[in-house]
Amino acid sequence: MKKHGTETYIVNPDIEEYLMGLAPVEDEVLREMEELARKRDFPIIGPLVGRLLYQLTLMIDAKKVFEMGSGFGYSAYWFAKALGEDGYVVYTDLSEKNARLAEQFFKRGGLKEKIKINIVDSVKLLEETEEEFDIIFNDIDKELYPSVVDIAHMRLRKGGLFITDNVLWYGRVLSEDTSPSTKGIKEFTSLLLSRKGFLTTIIPLRDGISLSVKL
Repeated sequence: MKKHGTETYIVNPDIEEYLMGLAPVEDEVLREMEELARKRDFPIIGPLVGRLLYQLTLMIDAKKVFEMGSGFGYSAYWFAKALGEDGYVVYTDLSEKNARLAEQFFKRGGLKEKIKINIVDSVKLLEETEEEFDIIFNDIDKELYPSVVDIAHMRLRKGGLFITDNVLWYGRVLSEDTSPSTKGIKEFTSLLLSRKGFLTTIIPLRDGISLSVKL
């Protein structure tokens, strides 16, 4: 791991750059979203994780994706690109500004019809829905992560995927940091790995991705 100020890169930045150079993003809208994230210092999953989400969506022939904490739509865009004509992504975010910006990107990318935008508390919406999903992607406030494990299991179909971002949290999971975010991630990861009904792997890509399949 490589240090940068108070943060730790899980993957050497030179390796990440090498990998991105092997398979550069060709979608102009995605590239624009990445540039916007850089300018605003806004957290997004980045192209390597985006490519993984795209691949996983294709692998399980996903039709319905529920996304928790969508920001301005970068990860939702990757999911939507992988879905067939009858598939859709449920976008959730508490910020109307983020949602409207995301809508513009989806429209320009020809994906608007595949995405259902909700400006709402994602945990509450997932808890209240009666649908089953093929994929649930979790990227909400980190202190809330533990509350999602059981709900996600309940709302996934058998064989569905529960995917969570930032589970290695720039190496803070190795420290004595007692902030609500770090405590939430550590508790979440422990719950997830011990949860019967999920088989989980932690992937040390970018900031750590947990990948759980519902048994």
